[in-house]
Amino acid sequence: AKFRQRHNLIPLSEALAQIHFPVSPSQLEAARRRLIFDEFFYLQMALLVRRGQVPQRVKRQSLSQSLLERFQANLPFALTGAQQRTLNQVLDDLTQTFPMNRLVQGDVGAGKTVVAVGACLAVIEQGQQAALMAPTETLAQQHHAKVTSWLEPLGLKTALLTGSTSTKERRILLSEILLGRIHLLVGTHALSSAKVRYADLGLVVIDEQHRFGVKQRNAILKKGKTPHLLSMTATPIPRTLALAMHQDMDVSLIDELPPGRQPIVTQVLSQEQQHPIHRLIEGQLAQGFQAYVVLPLVKDNDDSELRSAEAAFGDYQRAFPHYQVGMLHGQMTTEAKTTALDAFRTGQTQILVATSVIEVGVDVPNATVMVVEHAERFGLAQLHQLRGRVGRSHHQSYCVLVNGAETEASAERLQILAQHQDGFKVAEADLRLRGAGEVLGHKQAGVPKFALADLMRDQGLLKIANAAARSAVNQGHRLRCWDGMVAEAQRRGHLEKALRHTHLN
Repeated sequence: AKFRQRHNLIPLSEALAQIHFPVSPSQLEAARRRLIFDEFFYLQMALLVRRGQVPQRVKRQSLSQSLLERFQANLPFALTGAQQRTLNQVLDDLTQTFPMNRLVQGDVGAGKTVVAVGACLAVIEQGQQAALMAPTETLAQQHHAKVTSWLEPLGLKTALLTGSTSTKERRILLSEILLGRIHLLVGTHALSSAKVRYADLGLVVIDEQHRFGVKQRNAILKKGKTPHLLSMTATPIPRTLALAMHQDMDVSLIDELPPGRQPIVTQVLSQEQQHPIHRLIEGQLAQGFQAYVVLPLVKDNDDSELRSAEAAFGDYQRAFPHYQVGMLHGQMTTEAKTTALDAFRTGQTQILVATSVIEVGVDVPNATVMVVEHAERFGLAQLHQLRGRVGRSHHQSYCVLVNGAETEASAERLQILAQHQDGFKVAEADLRLRGAGEVLGHKQAGVPKFALADLMRDQGLLKIANAAARSAVNQGHRLRCWDGMVAEAQRRGHLEKALRHTHLN
C-alpha cells in the first residue's frame, strides 16, 4: 500500500475494472497509469536482476593509469571536455563488480576511438587483452593503423584480423593471440570466429555497433569469461535507443565536435531535380573540393527501375568531362577498392560514384558534397552515416537526398535528416516510425509486446518505473514481497528471457 501511495498507483483489481468499464476519464487514466507502470516495472526489474545474475568479478578498488597517462601525453591534441568525461565514466565502469555495458554515442569526428583506446589501455594494464571489432575491412584497417601508431610507442603489440588475412598469417596470429602476445586485436566479425581463442579477453569494443546483429555481438563476448562491452555509434538504431531508455545500457554522449565544424546543409529533392544537383557539384569542384554520389545497386537490374552505380558512373563522366570520376562498390576486389579510395583521398579523382560501402571508414576532409540517389532505399542510420562522410573540415558541406518514391511517408522520413544533425534525434524519430524491436530478444525493429505502454509517449512513467525497480532490486533482500515480484516477472516471461542472455546488446 505504501509503495502504491508513493507512486500514485491505484490497486490492480480496480485498474483492471476501470480499464474496461471506466466511470470517468480520470479513472480511465488512473487505470492506464497503473497497468503501464506494471509493464515497465517488471521489465525493468528483470533487466536489473539479470544484470546482477552475471558472474561477479572481484571489485578493483582502483585502476593503474600509468599507460593511459603516457598515452594522453603522447597525443598531438588534448581531449575535449566531453571525451574526458566519457573516459572517466568508462574507467569507473571498469571498477564495478559487473561487466560494463556502455554505449558511447557521438557524431562522426567527435573522437569516440580515442576514448575506446583509453579503455583498452586500462584493461591491458590489468594483464588482459582487448578486441576492437568494426563492420568493414576498410574501417578495421583504418582503426588498426591509428591504434598501432598510438600503442607502439608504449611497447604494446596490436594486430589486424579480417577475412582477407592469409592462411599463413592467420595461423601465426591465432597462436600469438592465445599466448597473450597480442594486447589489442583489431578486425571485422572474424574476431568472433570459432578458431580465435584469447588468453584473457577483458574488453570488447564494437564500432558502428548498429551494423552488427545481436548474435554476432554475443559471439565475441563469449570469447572471454565476463568481458566488458563498450559499443560506439554515431546513430543508434531504434532498438539500441530503446535499450538505453530502459537503463540496461549506460549511455555516454560525446557532444563536442572539433572547433570550426559547420552543420551540413541537407536537402531532399526529387529525381527530376538533377540540374540543381549538378550545379551544386560543379560549384564545389570549381573551388577545388570533391563529391560523393551514392546509389543502392551496383548494376542495372531488369526487375528494378533503380539507377545503378555503373549507370551513374557513365552519366557523371559525360556530365563532368573536365573532371575525373571514380567508382567504388563491394563487388570490386580489395586491391581495386584500395586503389579507388587512394585516388579519391589524394585528389586524383574529384567525383566518387559508390554504393553504401563508403558508409564507414572513409575520411576525406576535402569532400564537401554527398548525393544519395534513391535515398528512400536506405535506413536513417545509413543516411546519417553517409552524410557524415562530408563536413569533416571547416568548409561548408552539403548533403542531397534524392527521393525516388512519390509517397508522403517516404518524404516525411527523409525530412528527418533535413531537420536533425544529431544522431539521437534521428534515432528518436526513427523509433516513432519503426518501433523499437525486442528489448530482450534479437529482433532489430518492430513494436515491443506491451499491452498498453508506448516507449515514446510514456517516457516519464518509464523513468519512474525504472527508479522504483532499482530501489526494489537494491532492497530486495529486505522486502517481504521480493519473492512475489520475481515470480511475477518470471510469469510475464521477462525474467526467463533476461537470464538467457549475459549481455543485452
